[in-house]
Amino acid sequence: MFKPRLALLSIGLSIGLTLTVYAENWPNWRGAASTGVSQEKGLPVTWSSTENVAWKASIRGFGISSPIVWGDRVFVTSQVGTNLSRPGPRLFQQGDAAAAGERPLVTAPATGAAGTTFIISAFDTANGRKVWEYELPAEGELPSVHEKHNAATPSPVTDGQRVYAVFGTGQMVAVGVDGKLAWKRNLVTEYGKFDIMWGTGSSPIVYKDTVILLNYHPASAYLLALDGRTGTDRWKVDGQKGAFSYSTPFIIETGGTAEMIVNWSQGLSGHNPNNGQQLWHIEESNRFPIPVPSQHDGIIYTSRGYRSGPFMAIRPGGKGDISKSHVVWKVDTGAPYVSSIVHYDGLIYMMGDVGVATVTDAKTGERVWQERIGGVYSASPVAADGKVYFLAESGETVVLAAGRNPRVLARNKLDARQLGSPAIAGGRLFIRSDDALYAIGK
Repeated sequence: MFKPRLALLSIGLSIGLTLTVYAENWPNWRGAASTGVSQEKGLPVTWSSTENVAWKASIRGFGISSPIVWGDRVFVTSQVGTNLSRPGPRLFQQGDAAAAGERPLVTAPATGAAGTTFIISAFDTANGRKVWEYELPAEGELPSVHEKHNAATPSPVTDGQRVYAVFGTGQMVAVGVDGKLAWKRNLVTEYGKFDIMWGTGSSPIVYKDTVILLNYHPASAYLLALDGRTGTDRWKVDGQKGAFSYSTPFIIETGGTAEMIVNWSQGLSGHNPNNGQQLWHIEESNRFPIPVPSQHDGIIYTSRGYRSGPFMAIRPGGKGDISKSHVVWKVDTGAPYVSSIVHYDGLIYMMGDVGVATVTDAKTGERVWQERIGGVYSASPVAADGKVYFLAESGETVVLAAGRNPRVLARNKLDARQLGSPAIAGGRLFIRSDDALYAIGK
């Protein structure tokens, strides 16, 4: 739910070759460039539970992580066993509206770590056949979480050799694309509790041959880079005491230089992904920093999250406090609480948590149009083929025609709850519900 990553994933290859390698893959929850944008054509416009569904596969357990795709495999994580829900206000809407759009992930009684297993599943993209499952028994204390998710919320990531996944207990695992264990770690026993208020949401990213995690929790805040092949530490940089984040790092490469952007409780910061060193920062506190940045033509676009928060455009390459030197424009309010924004063909698209779609000009931040679409939204939008897809929690996907005039092409309803963002690959959309995976399209 809370989740990005890489401006361009690579395995030590040139940028041009990287683009070729990843063209048909969706290796992390926001795609090959971590922007939510795909170059695929001929994508579906209409579907339902019974029409234009290539296949549907059951997922053992429950979860809201996003599916990822590499070659002829689609990977997804889940959890067997339930967490304790943390007390407090949790739903965006109340009453009848909430009943139509929001509900908990599961309603079964909570189980302890002894009765909980985390699962990575691999499915055949052609027919939905389950190719393998890897099981990871939960260790230690099972954290209390927001009732909409569980300890399997972070999305996995792959470099085409291994699938990397982290869970709310602090356990991390790397599994080969053949389903065999490569290595595993327990970051809680090594570095301290995962004690963030609503449960961890940050997903791992891959940069070159390194796996990077943003583990900003009040008890132990740090950025950690691991060797993708062995799982051993490459570097670890401690964050500010008490820092927290539900977001996922994002890497932008411009002019041969890479910067890793982090959305966290005290602002935004840019880091060197080769050693974790902080390069720049923007001070701005936020109670629930969830969304992740994106980029286009060397400009970073990002929102902060929480109650119609701010969104902005930033030039990379700054040093120290860049709030006055590198912020191209900033709008102080109007961005979604949870979902991230998407830049597509010069426009920024976002969907508010209770169904208000807003489109702004990417050069200026000025509003182009705003319309009430309806629904409750946690998934981040994706864009491709002249269309923008918004997945509501109710199972409805609203397909908008990209452009400066509001035009709804279709409202497509699955009998499912959708909180994870979809993947795009091979002319299809891959959508995960609590306990099922759908391939939408031909």
